[in-house]
Amino acid sequence: MKFALNHITAPALDSRQFVDLAARLGCMGVELRNDLADKELTSRAFFDGARPADVGKYAREKGIRLLGLSEVYGFNRWSEAMREKVELLISQAKESGAETISLIPSNDGVDEPTEQRLAGLRNALAAILPMLEEQDLVGLVEPLGFTTSSLRLKREAVDAFEAVGGKDRFRLVHDTFHHHLADETEFFPQWTGIVHISGVVDASLRPEDMQDKHRILVTEADRLGNVEQIKHLNTVGYQGAYSFELFSPLVHADPNIEIGLRTSMDVIKAALRN
Repeated sequence: MKFALNHITAPALDSRQFVDLAARLGCMGVELRNDLADKELTSRAFFDGARPADVGKYAREKGIRLLGLSEVYGFNRWSEAMREKVELLISQAKESGAETISLIPSNDGVDEPTEQRLAGLRNALAAILPMLEEQDLVGLVEPLGFTTSSLRLKREAVDAFEAVGGKDRFRLVHDTFHHHLADETEFFPQWTGIVHISGVVDASLRPEDMQDKHRILVTEADRLGNVEQIKHLNTVGYQGAYSFELFSPLVHADPNIEIGLRTSMDVIKAALRN
């Protein structure tokens, strides 16, 4: 099984330390984030103020792929300011050797007609498509299962990819947390670029009450059906990375996160064998 790490899982580590952690755990790659300082999880700049090329080179020397850079939030609320954000992340991805950029829909709770909402999505994707083509990159779109999200369903994203002719440049992030929250049943292995995994164990939470702060390591008490989702994805042909994306402050404060991650990997692999 191909594991990876998203930098939100261990934000206290700088980029090189994070790559080292992934290498020790036998991961295939990492996803780096530009929003850790905005979330007040670090005081460091993106790439720790180093040249993106240097961080990318360090990762490759460690045998770690730079799977992607996150993120452009609210990309589907298209504007010239949003274009500049996409252009910047694409340039950083190109310089670092990252394979993808992450595009996150607005989670602003705005109630708008469905066709207006989907037209905005298509408009943004159509604007981003030539930018990705020019730099030979892939844009990963992550539907968010929150009831306040402007894009909850992977089906809507795939339909929009096809509508703008983006079959070679856009892929989905299948997030097990958001798949559960949206109560989705459809899987799109041929469209899936990466899978994000995390667990929720609090038995008192209804799905609509689950938030990022509840996302911890995948354990045997997981409520999201991670193992079932992984089994199905494997069965229907997905062959990419499963990346830990853990937002819980409890995880961020864990001094033994490496042990915790290794244990969670073992739990998942053991469950898949059964």
